[in-house]
Amino acid sequence: MSFYGVKLHRSDILQLPVPEDACSEETFAEWCAKRLAAGERLAVDLFSGAGGLSLGVEEAGWTVAAAVDYDQRALETHRANFPGLSLAIDLSDIEARAKLVELLKRTTIDLVAGGPPCQPFSRAGRSKIRSLVEAGRDPHDARKELWRAFLEVVIAIKPRAVLMENVPDMALGDDFQVVRKIVEDLEDAGYYSDVRFVDAWKYGVPQHRKRLIVLARNDHHEFPWPEPGAKVTVRDAIIDLPPLPEDYPVGDRLMSYEGAERASGFAQRMRSSPELDAGIVWDHMTRPVRPDDLEIFKLMDHKTLYSAIPAELRRYKADTFNDKYKRLDWNDLSRSITAHIAKDGYWYIHPEQHRTITVREAARIQTFPDHFRFAGTRSDAFRQIGNAVPPELGKAAAHAINPENTQQATLFSSPNRWALLHKALSDWAMEQRQGENWFNFPGPEVTPAVAVVVTLLSLGGRLDIRGLAQVIEPFKGLKKLTQKEYRTLLKAVDDPRVERRLERLSKLTAMRNVWNDPADLAEELDLPPAEESLLTLLSNHDIMLTSQLSLRVAARVAGSKSDQTNRLTDGRVDLARLIGGGEAAPLRMAALRLLGTTTCLPQEPLCMTCPLFNMCVFAKQERPGTSTLW
Repeated sequence: MSFYGVKLHRSDILQLPVPEDACSEETFAEWCAKRLAAGERLAVDLFSGAGGLSLGVEEAGWTVAAAVDYDQRALETHRANFPGLSLAIDLSDIEARAKLVELLKRTTIDLVAGGPPCQPFSRAGRSKIRSLVEAGRDPHDARKELWRAFLEVVIAIKPRAVLMENVPDMALGDDFQVVRKIVEDLEDAGYYSDVRFVDAWKYGVPQHRKRLIVLARNDHHEFPWPEPGAKVTVRDAIIDLPPLPEDYPVGDRLMSYEGAERASGFAQRMRSSPELDAGIVWDHMTRPVRPDDLEIFKLMDHKTLYSAIPAELRRYKADTFNDKYKRLDWNDLSRSITAHIAKDGYWYIHPEQHRTITVREAARIQTFPDHFRFAGTRSDAFRQIGNAVPPELGKAAAHAINPENTQQATLFSSPNRWALLHKALSDWAMEQRQGENWFNFPGPEVTPAVAVVVTLLSLGGRLDIRGLAQVIEPFKGLKKLTQKEYRTLLKAVDDPRVERRLERLSKLTAMRNVWNDPADLAEELDLPPAEESLLTLLSNHDIMLTSQLSLRVAARVAGSKSDQTNRLTDGRVDLARLIGGGEAAPLRMAALRLLGTTTCLPQEPLCMTCPLFNMCVFAKQERPGTSTLW
C-alpha cells in the first residue's frame, strides 16, 4: 500500500447496468421511428461526457437518441442513464465523422447539442506563429478545432435547432473569431442565431459559473429564455445530505438518508425521481484528509485565505496559491465545480465538516439529481461531474429553442437582422473607402506603412478627420517611409505634440524588412495595445477594437446597455454580433470605429445620417414613428 501523508484510499469501480430499452446501432432507426411516431423530438449530444447537457435537453422536452464522446468512463455513465445510443467516436477523425452523419441521417434529428472542447484562435502575433512553424508545431492543431467537427455534423444533418455550450474563453480569448465563424456558417445555412454569456446561478445552479451559449434555429428568429430564478445557495443544495462520521470521514457508496425535513425545494427536486429509494443516498463519498490538512481545515471559515494560515502549516507558497484552500459558504454560491476536483478537493471544503465535498455533493452543486450515478472510481466520478454541463443550465438554454415556447413556431421568413446589418455596414465601408475617408479602412491603398502613420496620428494627434485626410492623402499606397517622406509628414502636421509622437518613425526609415508586416512594425515601435490593435485592423486583420466608442455603437444597435455595464462580456458579444465573420469583418470593424467617432456621438447622435438607422433599436426608441427593416 502506498502512502502520501495519508494512507491511500481507493474506491471500488462502479459498473452500471444498461437500460432494458436501450438501442444499438442495428436497431437505431427502428428505435427512433417508434419515438417519432409517439410525437417525441429527437436530439443528439456531441462531446456528451457523462450527460449533463443530455439530461437538461431531455428535461426541456427532447429525447436524446444518440450521444458521442471518447471518454470510456463517461460513455459508460451516459449509457446507463439514457437509453439512446452512446457512441465512442473521435470526432476529429474525418472517416468516423462521416459514418456518424450516415447513421444520423437514418432518422429525423430535431436538435444537435454539445460542448466541443475548444482552445480559441491564437492571439499570438504573426512572428510567434512563425516561430511555432519553424519549431515543427502546427499552429492549427486539430485538437483545438473540434468545433469544426461539431459544425460539420450540424450542416450535414440540418436539424431544426442547435445548442452549443462552452467556456467564455472560447470567445474572449480570440476576439470572438471562432464564435463569429460558427455563427456566420450557421446563418449561411439558413439559421437564426443567439449568442450570450450566461451566469448559471440565474437558472438554479448553486455555483459561480459563467458559460458561453450559442443557439441557432431555422424555424423562428426568437429565443425566449426562461426568466431567471432565485439564487440557490450551498445550504439549499446539500444541507439535507447526511454528515460523514468522524471515525470514517470518507463516506460510502450507499448511506441512509434521513434529511427530508431539512431538504430545500431544490433538494426535493434532486430527490424526486421514482427510481430513487427515499431512504438512501448514493455515492456520498470523498477522500480522506491528511492530518496536516485537517489542522488547517479546523482553522478555516469561508473567508479564510491561504496566506492567513500559519506559515508552519502551509505546504504551498502563499503568494502563488492564495486560493489553494477554499471552504464553501453555506449562504452563498459554490465556486465553479471543475474537472480539477478529480485531483484534489481543496477548493471545495465542506462549509461545516473538516473534509472536502463528496461525489454526491459535487453532483448536487452541478444539479445532477440523486438517482444519476457515475461509472468508474470515485476520481472518475469527480472528473465526469467537473467536466459536465450543469443540467439546469442545459435545460434553460434548450427552453429557448423549444418550438412550444415560441409564438407562431412555424417556419418564420423574417429577414435575418444581423445579415442586414452586416450588409449595410459592408456597403457603407466600401463607399467610404472610395472617398476621402479611404485611410480609415483596410484596403489596397492602406499598406502597413500607411496604417502605422494613421495609427500614430489617430490615437495621439490633435487632428480631426478632415485635417487627418489632408495630411495622409499624399501617402496613399506608400510601401515604405523614407527620410524625405518623414520630413514631409512632419511639415504637413505642423503640431509639436503630434510631431513628438511621430519621432518614433524616424528610426524605421533606415530599415527595409519591417514594412510588410504590421506585427514587426508594432514590435519595433513598442506600440501599446490600443495602437497595435488599430495598426493590425487597418492592415486588414480580423480584430475587435473594444473601445468605448465602438462598444457604444454596438450597444445602441442591439438595444442594450452593455457599453455601460458588463463591457468585457456582454459588450463584446454585441460588438461581435455586429462585426460578424468572414473577409469583410475588418471593414465592418473599421466602419464602427468611424461611426463612433463621427456619427454615433455620446450626447447628440446624428442618427439620420447613420447607415444602420433603420435597424438600430436606439434610433427607433428615440424616434418611435421610424419604420424598421426587420
